[in-house]
Amino acid sequence: MGESRFTITVDGVDVPVRDGQTVLQACDEAGIYIPRLCYHPDLAPAGHCRMCTCTIDKHPAAACLTRATPGMVVENDTPERNADRLAILEMLFVEGNHVCPACEKSGNCELQALAYRLGMKTPTLPYLWPLREVEATHPDIFIDRNRCILCSRCVRASRAVDGKSVFGLEGRGIHMRINTDSEGRLDDTTLAAADKAAHVCPVGAIVIKRTGFREPQGERAYDKAPIGADIEARRQQTRR
Repeated sequence: MGESRFTITVDGVDVPVRDGQTVLQACDEAGIYIPRLCYHPDLAPAGHCRMCTCTIDKHPAAACLTRATPGMVVENDTPERNADRLAILEMLFVEGNHVCPACEKSGNCELQALAYRLGMKTPTLPYLWPLREVEATHPDIFIDRNRCILCSRCVRASRAVDGKSVFGLEGRGIHMRINTDSEGRLDDTTLAAADKAAHVCPVGAIVIKRTGFREPQGERAYDKAPIGADIEARRQQTRR
């Protein structure tokens, strides 16, 4: 039997869907960008960041976790949804220490790029300025928890791809943090620079040493085009 196909409606546009796809996967293929931070195409979705929340059949739901069904109606790029996303972004910025001009990931940072795309000028909430340590004992990798947004990409990559379980989440609420499977030192773990977990961080929390600023500012991914532009280009190609 052939693969089952149907359509859903996203912001008034008919989107083709292959059976089993989530709303986010179908929209990616159709060239419709839905903001996201914790989602990564090589990892199982987790729905932690809620940035991809859309109004789906009149109810809010995470597009990365919601399986598309025939006739589904999705509202993505709306003032209400984008206002919610902007609020989440502001909370992420004030709950950490994100000094973008001094960060090695600036221009390649998904958090920074999403703030630009959604028009965040400066947070309206008070900064918390938490005291967070930088772990640099590993010979090839350092962790800067000041920038961590608890997306769990490194956790999922370490477990599902690397088979190591180097990273995990500990604590609750504002005190939650990324932890490692050692007594404290990163160089006591089995983490390697080639591991998937070392390369999926959307911000500057996990950085490979001796690679900083090899791409000059102005030549980095989101210096050249807004985040999501690669996805939206697919829609332009299908129209030709």
